Amino acid sequence: MIERILIAVKTYPTLSSKYAELVCTAGVNESGEWRRIYPVCFRQLQDGSQYQKYQWVEADIEKSTTDGRPESYKIKNPDSLKLIGGPIPTADKWLARKEAFHNQVALETNIAELIEQAHGNLASLAHYKPQEMTDFVVEKTDREWNPKKLELLEAQKQQFDLFKDEATIEEEFKVVKKLPYKFSYKFKDVSGKTPKLMIEDWEIGALYWNCLKNADGDEAVAVQKVREKYWDTFVQSGKYDLTLVLGTTLQHHNKRAPNPYVIISVVPTPYDAQTLLF
Repeated sequence: MIERILIAVKTYPTLSSKYAELVCTAGVNESGEWRRIYPVCFRQLQDGSQYQKYQWVEADIEKSTTDGRPESYKIKNPDSLKLIGGPIPTADKWLARKEAFHNQVALETNIAELIEQAHGNLASLAHYKPQEMTDFVVEKTDREWNPKKLELLEAQKQQFDLFKDEATIEEEFKVVKKLPYKFSYKFKDVSGKTPKLMIEDWEIGALYWNCLKNADGDEAVAVQKVREKYWDTFVQSGKYDLTLVLGTTLQHHNKRAPNPYVIISVVPTPYDAQTLLF
């Protein structure tokens, strides 16, 4: 079926043993229903088909037969993925984005209920608002990708399109740099839970690498700049109505993990002047 989907989620790329480098992509259709679409090898998309967040796309999709999460759909024909106009503008305190996204999906506030829904396979995506943000956590992690996944990626590259030149193949299979840090939010929930969830948003990865470049390779400075953006600006400044898009990982969803969710998009909606007065 052909559907139009407003992209609300684009995560930092990860390596997949089946689809090479993948970007988790999700959004809502014109009826406000969540859609997770895959496989999307984002950096291999050609001819101006690389979408941005808050941009409408059109694709021929079908319900996934290998991913049982209710919102997961497969792109039947990669060539059917098309951009519809440009990203929705941020003017007037995100007014158009609020109408297209915020007003179309429920805003959840109880993570215990979301976890219960995930365990019953009733939901795996949600737009969520914590009761109170309590911390921004930075932790070191592996600096290199899993060698076995890199080997599989190399094998796929060797079997790639015989009609493409070597330089094109090398460019399309260039492995994204792995983030050497995990960034997470800690928060309080109305259910009494105090989760710490990893942020897998594309923007936080891009921000880290840009800050590292501007800091001449000083990782401590880069990490501090990320903290200033995601904690000082988004949380403590009081200028943003911060909400999160949560998504379960397939592995933890299927295993009914105590909390299968991660943060797949951070949504810092600016408060308007009227709201700030109160």
